[in-house]
Amino acid sequence: MEPDNDTQILEFLLLGLSEEVKVQPLIFGLFLSTYLTTMFGNLLIILAITSDAHLHTPMYFFLSNLSFVDICFTSTTIPKMLWNIWTQSKVISYKECITQIYFLILFAVLNILLLTVMAYDRFVAICQPLHYTVIMNPQLCGLLVLISWIISVLNSLLQSLMVLRLSFCTNIEIPHFFCELNHMVQLACSDTFFNNIVMYFAAVLLCGGPFFGILCSYSKIVSSVCRISSAQEKYKAFSTCASHLTIVSLFYCTMLGVYLSSAATHNAHSSATASVMYTVITPMLNPFIYSLRNKDMKRALKELFVKGTI
Repeated sequence: MEPDNDTQILEFLLLGLSEEVKVQPLIFGLFLSTYLTTMFGNLLIILAITSDAHLHTPMYFFLSNLSFVDICFTSTTIPKMLWNIWTQSKVISYKECITQIYFLILFAVLNILLLTVMAYDRFVAICQPLHYTVIMNPQLCGLLVLISWIISVLNSLLQSLMVLRLSFCTNIEIPHFFCELNHMVQLACSDTFFNNIVMYFAAVLLCGGPFFGILCSYSKIVSSVCRISSAQEKYKAFSTCASHLTIVSLFYCTMLGVYLSSAATHNAHSSATASVMYTVITPMLNPFIYSLRNKDMKRALKELFVKGTI
């Protein structure tokens, strides 16, 4: 379809995961339960950390921030999807779409940067334990989170402004359950060369860079742990990293899988289905991964429930 320069796009159509009417109640129930589980689980993590003085450490400070970001990340997409299914509508306005893109990129990048900061925290804790409290002081922890927010906000603002310069044809259908940046760029009728340059440069810098930093941190951690003679001490050192490493693997592998499958199959609907993993499933699993493998977290959650019943 040729672009109409005199027509201003006011809304798009989100096709969702399936156009089958009979499947919609099932999708609604699954996503509602997933969303409520994500909200409840991550809120419990935040409450447990803030209420227990023993958990007022850098690792749990970063974890509480990660839980907050996970809540915001899922809240950017799922409520709108549930509303559209409930009202039997596929419409999302142009302003809503741009807003969704902005916050999706913001919280996705913030998630990645927080995971990188947490990897650095584990590196200092294991490789430089005697200097841990000096290096990871409250001022540095706050500064690292603040810098992560600033980078994420600026990148998200840039990407959103780049989308605003694009023009779209009428009756745009988005084969996804949210406004995803890559899909929006592909659907534009105007030239997208600079959008692609900025998008891929940001992906390399803000996804590849942190991933390389995480790999460096864990390579030094493994090297340091291997020099420990006691098997019990080795297990203790690795167990402190297990939860974080699981979350990093889950987030990066699912995100990488989405874009590799999208590039290989060129199937937008399969890409949308795969996106459920890192936008919905991973934020839901994070609280379980951290609480089930962590004795301190289980104790704090138990105390929280005991206080709530008194």
